[in-house]
Amino acid sequence: MPAPLRRCAGCGRRAPQRELLRFAARDGVLVTGRTEPGRGAYTCRSLACFERASARGMFPRILRQQVRIGLELRHLYTDAASGAGEAVAAQRKDLGATHG
Repeated sequence: MPAPLRRCAGCGRRAPQRELLRFAARDGVLVTGRTEPGRGAYTCRSLACFERASARGMFPRILRQQVRIGLELRHLYTDAASGAGEAVAAQRKDLGATHG
């Protein structure tokens, strides 16, 4: 049986569920975890996708409730530690790319 596909909330790319990070709402706060109950929103493992989804209001739309998005979630992305997220986002903007 093929792996379930999910869509990134930041770039819209469809990918196998295991390749994406899952977020859910717990008491009005955005949390990560594959086992969190309720609706889930997914992003690629790129900080640029997380930031794009956050800036465009995709998490509340997908989760169907208002959520507080803490900056501590940035540590989940490997490109956040090196500061590459902003550089990658700028490079993609220059190239006209649409996904992470």
